[in-house]
Amino acid sequence: MKGTRRAENDVQRRLGESDRMKGTRPKDSYCVVGPTLQRSVGGSSSSERNLDAKTLRRLAQNREAARKSRLRKKAYVQQLETSRVRLAQLEQELEMARSQGIFVGGGPAVGATISPGAAMFDMEYGRWLEEDERHMSELRTAMQSHLSDEDLRVVVDGYVSHYDEIFRLKCAAAKSDVFHLITGMWLSQAERCFLWIGGFRPSDLIKMLVGQLDPLTEQQVMGIYSLQHSTQQTEEALAQGLEQLQHCLIDTISSSAAALNHHMAAIALAKLSNLEGFIRQADNLRQETIHQLCRILTVRQAVRCFLAIGEYYARLRALSSLWASRPRAETTTLLMVDDGGACHGKMVMEQQMAPSTTDQNHFRSF
Repeated sequence: MKGTRRAENDVQRRLGESDRMKGTRPKDSYCVVGPTLQRSVGGSSSSERNLDAKTLRRLAQNREAARKSRLRKKAYVQQLETSRVRLAQLEQELEMARSQGIFVGGGPAVGATISPGAAMFDMEYGRWLEEDERHMSELRTAMQSHLSDEDLRVVVDGYVSHYDEIFRLKCAAAKSDVFHLITGMWLSQAERCFLWIGGFRPSDLIKMLVGQLDPLTEQQVMGIYSLQHSTQQTEEALAQGLEQLQHCLIDTISSSAAALNHHMAAIALAKLSNLEGFIRQADNLRQETIHQLCRILTVRQAVRCFLAIGEYYARLRALSSLWASRPRAETTTLLMVDDGGACHGKMVMEQQMAPSTTDQNHFRSF
């Protein structure tokens, strides 16, 4: 019993000493956090004052980065909403084109129903032409404003990306309706006169530009003529391959006097599918030619180059409009009665209305 009481007294004594130590501990104690001393209790305001300038600058940068991230997210959401509305409009226009059996593209309206992919491409090409006019205006303004080479480079890169967009659209359209591209029904009448495998011939474009980019250095002249030579070789190879494909189709279709059976039709369709590859290779050559010209020329020469290209094709489209509205003589038969009561037919030449001056004004810069 005495041993138990002694143990209880020791425990109570130790508890009393612990309570006395707790009572004498100060309210604000210090603890080591990192390289500096901070108060653990009641020291939040002083700890903020003790933050160094580097930490404050880092916090400000984090807040600015978060703000920019919120702005980018908001702009991305708005872009998605705009794309959704545009897609709905395209679907509505495509449905109207299907129901009416007509389309509006670079060429004249055709009264036959075309494939959905071709109709979509024609609408996208119309919007591309509108963007082309805007880019041409930017190029003219940049030349007249005497911008620096760095600012001009931004404008030129934007125009190159603009041309990359039409090649991307043509690649998607070739998978849907390659005949629509290779026949050039999306172009104007004058542009179709110079059609080569679904577009312009790169070597002809170089010839047109050489006389309008003077003065050129000797190195630039050598680079342009080397580009023209390699371009012509590739054009000849593609032309020979397309000619061989046409001969193979002729042999396949005319191999039997009877109607095409399923086997022959499958062979002919397989050969026709190679047209997509020719369109893609020709567009790659056209795209590479434009990029090579940008590498050879200075930035100011590149601006003049793209202005010349844009004006050239704008004049071809204007020429097509002039041709469609040209004065044409039509014969009209008039019935005339003579004194004896007999009827006689007389051929009268009538002139159609003269073309509008809108397209004529486009050629005043010649």
